Amino acid sequence: MRIQVIKSAIVSLGIGFMSVVGYSQNNNEEKGQFSGNLILNYQKYLRDDEIGANTRVYKENTASVDAWLFMQYRYSGYNFTVRYDGFNNSPLLDPLDAYTDHGIGFWQASKQLNDLNITVGSFYDQFGSGILFRAYEQRQIGIDYSIQGIRLVYDLNDRWRIKGFSGNQKGNFTAGTRFGYSPQTISGLNLEGDLDLGKDGKFGNLLLGASAINRNIDLKTMESLVTIINSYDKVDQFYPKYNVYGFNGYLNYNIGNWTISGEANYKTKEAIVDFDNMLRLKDGKVLYGNVSWGKQNMKLGKNKFSIGLNVQGRHVDHFVLKTSPSEKLLNGLISYLPSMTRQNTYRLMARYNAPAQDLGENGIQGELDLKINKNTRLSFNASYVQTLSSNGVYDSSSNSMKPLKLFREYNGQWIQNFGKHTMKLGLQTIFYNQARYELEPEYEPVQTITPFFEWLHKFGKGKSLRIESQYLHTTKDQGSFANLMLEYYLSKKISFSVGDMVNIQPHRYERMTIANKVLHYPTVFMSYNHNNSFYTLSYLKQQQGVNCSGGICREEPAFSGVRFTVSSNF
Repeated sequence: MRIQVIKSAIVSLGIGFMSVVGYSQNNNEEKGQFSGNLILNYQKYLRDDEIGANTRVYKENTASVDAWLFMQYRYSGYNFTVRYDGFNNSPLLDPLDAYTDHGIGFWQASKQLNDLNITVGSFYDQFGSGILFRAYEQRQIGIDYSIQGIRLVYDLNDRWRIKGFSGNQKGNFTAGTRFGYSPQTISGLNLEGDLDLGKDGKFGNLLLGASAINRNIDLKTMESLVTIINSYDKVDQFYPKYNVYGFNGYLNYNIGNWTISGEANYKTKEAIVDFDNMLRLKDGKVLYGNVSWGKQNMKLGKNKFSIGLNVQGRHVDHFVLKTSPSEKLLNGLISYLPSMTRQNTYRLMARYNAPAQDLGENGIQGELDLKINKNTRLSFNASYVQTLSSNGVYDSSSNSMKPLKLFREYNGQWIQNFGKHTMKLGLQTIFYNQARYELEPEYEPVQTITPFFEWLHKFGKGKSLRIESQYLHTTKDQGSFANLMLEYYLSKKISFSVGDMVNIQPHRYERMTIANKVLHYPTVFMSYNHNNSFYTLSYLKQQQGVNCSGGICREEPAFSGVRFTVSSNF
């Protein structure tokens, strides 16, 4: 039945495409625009029991393909979009399994009618920062939270806009398919606009917004919740609700060198899985604030320097907002709670991340950036995350609950230009509560010290050599690692790199299945860029750990094998 529906959608869209294309070809006044892109990932799995690369794809399938073909046609205010998704023995959706299916993963038709935009089909969107509602995708970790339904966007004037939608979130792997949609209905309304304060914005510019959403649970899900709740003791039973409502208000104020933003989010009571792994009837809230200040070309003797400062903080209290209380981990997310910590890119510095805790956390992050002159730049970053008192630890001296530290990072780096040379030198230190983040009670907190170094030399005509190294020291988790990588650009089109990450001082817990010995995780990589297409080929080994994309993290098994990717725009 689902295949027939997909085929019917393809035929209908194809007829629409041909009709519009045919009309545009016979109309000399207007021409349509066709564009698209292809992303394809091929992986060949080479089993390595020592590093734990022995999941199902290594034992049965040995190779996988993930592909997305996006096509878009625009004409006279109309917009038609189709994306074909293909998964062959893919572990992307469930890292411990293999999934095979093909179909239309995204389709959309929209029309601009003066001040009104009408969209039907699939769409991505967000309200405010996305804390209350965000429909988006992160292909790197198999996430696709598109909404299928209808959306209206109306420009009240050149400063104020109102939008509303109603639909269903794209089905996740738990539902058995990536091409269906969840039975729960989601509706939302958002109003946003900006104001110039004072004559010609003398007192700055203020952006204001407010949103409301509603999620309705289907009968089958409600019956499942009732069965679970009725199995509890009388004191823990309650009446679950079909509907949950969420509201937010946000602002962004700019004046001179200052930017101040804030957002308050609240959701009504619903059944959620609490810390004791039982369903509880609770409401939730998130408070978020950010302050930025910067100034350029300040005088320091004969030199000029620039400075930038950014501080942000967030309070989260039981803000669990999903398509259904029964959804696990990253499935069915309606809200977007990214990590409150720095997004690191180096291999070892990105090893320990702090995924947001929707049941409760307080976090703060600050960054200071100094450009001493055109050749010298310094930056400092610090972040700290802790639990709420209610889910912390008991303090016998005060006979009360105290917050528990979850994460702390200090990061400082110095960037210096020497003509054709650029040096980056820095130090990172992290505290990571592995037991809480990875739900491994016997694991002890990880404390790391990681010095890092990078040297870039440009030869001209697109040629360059980059050397990157880090050393992560810790006596917990898997122990200490060293990483060295050399990258050479032969031209603007071709690059090569080779590197090795070595577990030089191993440490193992009893539950770990990797070998208790010095382990190597080598990488050999090449890329080629030509005519709007980008190709990569690599051989690598990757340790088990948390993979993050866009601030959203998930645990992934080790990888060993060959990867080939294609990214092409047309």
